[in-house]
Amino acid sequence: MGTAERGRARETGVAERSTALRRHEAADRGIPGPVRAGESADGERERTYRPLWVEEPARRHPTPDPVRGAAVLAVIVIAVTLVQAMVAFLCTMAGSWLAFPMVISSVVSTVVATWAVVDVWVTRQVWNQRYGVVSEPSSTARALRRERRVRRRQERDELREQERIRRRGGAGQLSHS
Repeated sequence: MGTAERGRARETGVAERSTALRRHEAADRGIPGPVRAGESADGERERTYRPLWVEEPARRHPTPDPVRGAAVLAVIVIAVTLVQAMVAFLCTMAGSWLAFPMVISSVVSTVVATWAVVDVWVTRQVWNQRYGVVSEPSSTARALRRERRVRRRQERDELREQERIRRRGGAGQLSHS
């Protein structure tokens, strides 16, 4: 079962479950519940219920795992850095002895956070370089390869013809130089 089939199966499953749930809740209250597929309680055709939303496929591919991992780490480091900077500021305003160590650790954390963001960028570039290249030659590259193939074929044919002439002992040549 492919992704599209699973998506369709999930949609119908959700629609069926929600319709069954609504019927059950309506029956508890003594209200005639909604009917699926356009049939009324009497078996007559009426309106149909649609799901509230339909899941659409993502337009972009998800981020690769190594890049996602580096990004999560960077977000955590940045969050810790912001908390440290806020604590350093509040300690400075309060005149606490903890202000100086917090300012120093905030500076160090800022360097680490910058390194983490650069790591996300580098990891993304490395992943794209290793795995992200789609091998689709352009029409220009195809034309150049075709010309090279034709040229090599002609050269091979000429070499074969020369070999054939040599094997026959020179027969077929107009002059013996």
